[in-house]
Amino acid sequence: MKYLIVLLIFFAARATAQIPKLYNHTSNDVHLIHSRLLNQDRRIYIHVPKLDSTDINTALPVLYLLDGENHFHILSAYIDYLRHWHVIPPMIVVGIVSVDRVKDLTPTNSLTNFVSKVDSNYKATGGNEQFLNFIQQELMPYMDANYRTSPFKIFAGHSFGGLTVINCMLMRPDMFDTYIAISPSLWFGNKYVLRLAEQKLLNLPMKDKKFFYSAGNEDGTFRDDLLDFDKLVKKHSSKTFEHKYTYYQYEDHMTEPIPAYYDALRFVYKNWKPDTTK
Repeated sequence: MKYLIVLLIFFAARATAQIPKLYNHTSNDVHLIHSRLLNQDRRIYIHVPKLDSTDINTALPVLYLLDGENHFHILSAYIDYLRHWHVIPPMIVVGIVSVDRVKDLTPTNSLTNFVSKVDSNYKATGGNEQFLNFIQQELMPYMDANYRTSPFKIFAGHSFGGLTVINCMLMRPDMFDTYIAISPSLWFGNKYVLRLAEQKLLNLPMKDKKFFYSAGNEDGTFRDDLLDFDKLVKKHSSKTFEHKYTYYQYEDHMTEPIPAYYDALRFVYKNWKPDTTK
């Protein structure tokens, strides 16, 4: 019910082409950023809350979201609703719109899809390293230069996006403070990232960081792979590394992000309290 209420507000707003009163204090912008590293223009959705006069100089955390064309409005609605009721702080959402997601969101080249069949659509796989360079070297500086951002950054993604989130956490743990991976495609590349986790997790510098990861009731090996990954996390993580695995028995691959992103936000900010001294 809690997810439905937020989504009903969102879809009602789109249906009437009006913004509900609760969300009059926010704005969504579409930016076109030229990436020298990727040699292409990238479309970015940016959601910025309008702050009260007492908070006007507050630096805001930033949530960088993969597949922005699919989940940007859902996460923005969740954040506005929870922020309105003082459950989480205001934050900026950056939705990165996919251009060639198979290329951008895979860490190695592989022609095999999740049912172990050769797929011609996977010819361009393996561009994740350059895509992460774009986020770190071009998109983040752009946000810091144009918005009042705090150092706290969240990285979130679903499916191949979840795979990218975990790959980034393993290879560039200092790039973000919190990682959210919804149904990560750990099957990809003969379980490339799962094997990488076996090597990297033991010495991964994750002090004071948070990690939410989840699976739904899906075809293929999504849940089994994530359970294997969860064992590695529990075995190698330190006491100062907060992590949570959740299984959504009644959600499939495409419906799972609706409850999972909400629960992830609640997990990340479960101990947050508003500053009442202002």
